[in-house]
Amino acid sequence: MRMLRGLLAPWLFGLALAACGPAPLPATPALWAVHDQAGQEGWLFGTIHSAPAPLDWRSDTIDGALTKAGAIMVEVGNLRDDAAVAATFARLARGENEPPLSTRASTDDREALKALMDKAGYADGQFRKVETWAAALTLARNSEDSSDAANGVDRAVLEAAGGRPVLELEGAEAQLGIFDALPEREQRDLLGAVAHEAASPDGADLLKGWRTGDITALEAETRRGLLADPELREALFTTRNAVWTGKIADAVREGRRPFVAVGAAHMVGPDGLVAQLEHAGFTVKRLQ
Repeated sequence: MRMLRGLLAPWLFGLALAACGPAPLPATPALWAVHDQAGQEGWLFGTIHSAPAPLDWRSDTIDGALTKAGAIMVEVGNLRDDAAVAATFARLARGENEPPLSTRASTDDREALKALMDKAGYADGQFRKVETWAAALTLARNSEDSSDAANGVDRAVLEAAGGRPVLELEGAEAQLGIFDALPEREQRDLLGAVAHEAASPDGADLLKGWRTGDITALEAETRRGLLADPELREALFTTRNAVWTGKIADAVREGRRPFVAVGAAHMVGPDGLVAQLEHAGFTVKRLQ
């Protein structure tokens, strides 16, 4: 589920517990400084939401930006309140008399979907009271590979906030509401994309691109899988980035000095936050 991991806050992948075991992987992820014409500043830091081992991502450059920041800006502010996020998901996911999940997939997707349900331990009829988008995310969450949300950096950034304000770009309800608002046809496309990504779940390219700050590789990942579907790309990527650009711009202009930490996929390409802020008249300079 490499691109879902790149797009969604880590609530999708279960409770994050203290990671242990493998030695930390060294990482030099990308960081940008943002300035408006009056000299107000902020920072853009692309995160990764899960990894197979802990990540050694702190550096003098990142720590310097965190120290200067007046607020931490993230996708979902209450990541540490797992019960509240789970309750929001359960409420929005609820359906009535939905057809068996296999009949909600296209003929071309059914074999991959069956393999995914078998792997995750679900029967075809278990989703009769769950909307299609929620079934897709449930299967994604319960068929994880070796990646662990405990090794993502989002919660570590929130811990670094200390007593500073945490500014929420989206929130769990709004993030889940994007899926809930998808037409049924697009929910079924999402289900098919999740099933096929599960059949080839290697997220090594996304992780490597993040660890090395390789923007070209990260952008290539945003052109594959579910983001190759134009409607899903618009809902899950392009529109969200446009909304976030406005909120980040306001925070910088207001002198809040935001340290913006969101999935690295949102930073790159012509629809990414870096390009959109430049288009809005900000100066964006890569620091790391």
